[in-house]
Amino acid sequence: MNKLYVGNLSPSVTVEDLKELFGERKLPVADQVLLKSGYAFVDFPDQNSAIKAIETLSGKVELHGKVIEVDYSVPKKLRSRKIQIRNIPPHLQWEVLDGLLAQYGTVENVEQVNTDTETAVVNVTYATKDEAKEAIEKLTEHQFEDYSFKLSYIVDMDAAPPDQAPRTRRGGRSSRDQGTSQPGPSGDFGAPRNRQHDFPLRILVPTQFVGAIIGKEGLTIKNVTKQTQSKVDIHRKENAGAAEKPITIHSTPDGCSSACRMILDIMQKEASETKTTEDIPLKILAHNSLVGRLIGKEGRNLKKIEEDTGTKIAISSLKDLTIYNPERTIMVRGSLEESCKAEVEIMKKLREAYENDIAAVNQQANLIPGLNLNALGIFSSGLPVLSPAAGPRGAMPSMAPAGYNPFLQQAPEQEVVYLFVPTQAVGALIGKKGQHIKQLAHFAGASIKIAPAEGPDVPLRMVIISGTAEAQFKAQGQIHRKLKEENFFSAKEEVKLETHIKVPSTAAGRVIGKGGKTVNELQNLTSAEVIVPRDQTPDENDEVFVKISGHFFASQTAQRKIREIIQQVKQQEQKHQQGGAVSPHHSK
Repeated sequence: MNKLYVGNLSPSVTVEDLKELFGERKLPVADQVLLKSGYAFVDFPDQNSAIKAIETLSGKVELHGKVIEVDYSVPKKLRSRKIQIRNIPPHLQWEVLDGLLAQYGTVENVEQVNTDTETAVVNVTYATKDEAKEAIEKLTEHQFEDYSFKLSYIVDMDAAPPDQAPRTRRGGRSSRDQGTSQPGPSGDFGAPRNRQHDFPLRILVPTQFVGAIIGKEGLTIKNVTKQTQSKVDIHRKENAGAAEKPITIHSTPDGCSSACRMILDIMQKEASETKTTEDIPLKILAHNSLVGRLIGKEGRNLKKIEEDTGTKIAISSLKDLTIYNPERTIMVRGSLEESCKAEVEIMKKLREAYENDIAAVNQQANLIPGLNLNALGIFSSGLPVLSPAAGPRGAMPSMAPAGYNPFLQQAPEQEVVYLFVPTQAVGALIGKKGQHIKQLAHFAGASIKIAPAEGPDVPLRMVIISGTAEAQFKAQGQIHRKLKEENFFSAKEEVKLETHIKVPSTAAGRVIGKGGKTVNELQNLTSAEVIVPRDQTPDENDEVFVKISGHFFASQTAQRKIREIIQQVKQQEQKHQQGGAVSPHHSK
């Protein structure tokens, strides 16, 4: 993917001219330059330098009297579902980009690319070739504030004819499956991972200590990786001029902790030798979606870690989050020993939250077969949302959940959910001139309406969401995320909302179960609070409300389980009615 096409060249241009141009623009000398009449093909060593070449040269540089064009060299047969979008504003919210991409089709994967540019770059995979083509046509030069999007096709090896597919290596995996995306300062949110549930430790270190960590000819960092059996990536080239650089450590939990300890020790020794007086705290990077559970209810988890380890811990503000930086900084102050103990406890909590999210996501995938979780746009933490058994191109594994599942039996039904949000959050959900709620409804494929306030000082407002199970999942997920991003819930709180769904009055008893057995099992299974208020008067459709309270995944699982019970009751009623009807052959 690092081969570039350089077009509109003057016939007098030579290979030396091109290499000189690259040198002037501080681009790495290309591995290979193949010059033809009026154009050339250039191989760059990595994707980062290829992107930099496109950004700095295409349409901006004149060579021998002609303005050159630079883009990826992608054969027509490999131009299919994969595109790259560049020049994205770094402060653009994820959900806005998600909504924009979803206008042109089903997005199977979005992967952020680590670059030296100030703007963001993403690689996008659509479900079909036509959807990718439409996105290229409609989004090229799309204006967002003062930024103009730049789009290109990138190589889609899935589109290669069978005889041209990469040769399989020993073990059955193709060579293109062996590659890994190196996490950058903002964390990839769709990057392929070599290991199931690989959860790296990411830390920030002062730029002045990077040289000491690497050591002469890389000997120090080689020693760290060898002793701790870990892979350590120091992202030196990212955020040029920044005071701090991220380091990503891939290993077992013990390996990550050992490598972290060695790096902290190296920095402290270097600070002592250079007589640096500044304190060097441990700074751990964690995706925002995991931080709430690290903090715990009313900050209890964090307080316990501080008390147990003798450290002081501070977490960066939500206001610092952007599309280019979905991570928060956890700053730990204490002695080397204390900081290392805190790192172990912090990572234990983060890993636990991460594993729970994976389990919940995979559970949702099973509860709604065919639901493409990669396309929902609410999992930006790099979670591998498909199980390792997933088929090619993000297809769901052919695995049916235990018990009855209505989604296997019929076309998706329209569902209505009543979600209650803080009154002060309504303006943020609606957005300027209703723009946000329109984008959200379009992205989710749902109808989203905010009911009028029942009084002047009511603390909650009702949001009425109508759509399929998949649309409900998308819409509710985005609303949960928006409330967290806009600080309607503090950093110490997890977003927990109350949701009401209507059930036939004949099914209410089944939801409760004998002696409350079913509702208790529901609560234990989903971690949501489920209440069927007694003495309800059924409405004109003979339905009553069930109240569900909990965080997003808990609420979703409870909703799906209750819908299953409703379908079971309806099926039994239909069988009973059919069985009670007298056959015309036996009417005598």
